[in-house]
Amino acid sequence: MNRTEDPSSAAAPAARPTLVFGLGREEYAIDIGLVQELRGHDNVTRLANAPDYVKGFINLRGVIVPLLDLRIKFGLAAPACDATTVVVILDLGLRTVGVVVDRVTEVVDLMPNQLRPAPAIGGGIDTGHVLAIATLDERMLILVDIGRLLGGFLDAAPERLAA
Repeated sequence: MNRTEDPSSAAAPAARPTLVFGLGREEYAIDIGLVQELRGHDNVTRLANAPDYVKGFINLRGVIVPLLDLRIKFGLAAPACDATTVVVILDLGLRTVGVVVDRVTEVVDLMPNQLRPAPAIGGGIDTGHVLAIATLDERMLILVDIGRLLGGFLDAAPERLAA
């Protein structure tokens, strides 16, 4: 070790900055690096024959962004938009996507010792989108792999306009 290095920084585990949001009574977290911005819920252009959780599209400063409702994707009862409803705009590399959540509460730095593996659940329940369960005092956060959760939707190649 170089004498100019701070020994505490060499051994310190890296924190994982995450955005915490709520769906119903549960709290979820996603990598803050994917978050482009937070917006209120506004006008949506609906898309016929889309899955229920695909609310439609919004115009984000000239970029047409699909809007997906995670409340519906997770099978929660009749979501309603109110003053706390938030649209989280995510930059997922080749796609920009908006997801509707009930509320955004905070940004937290999750340390590796706060993360636990997601428990195996039988009965054909797919938990592949759950990266880990984080414990914060008495709270538990479900750390979500948003790319995997939205996988089928994101895998579809965007349509190209004919020239």
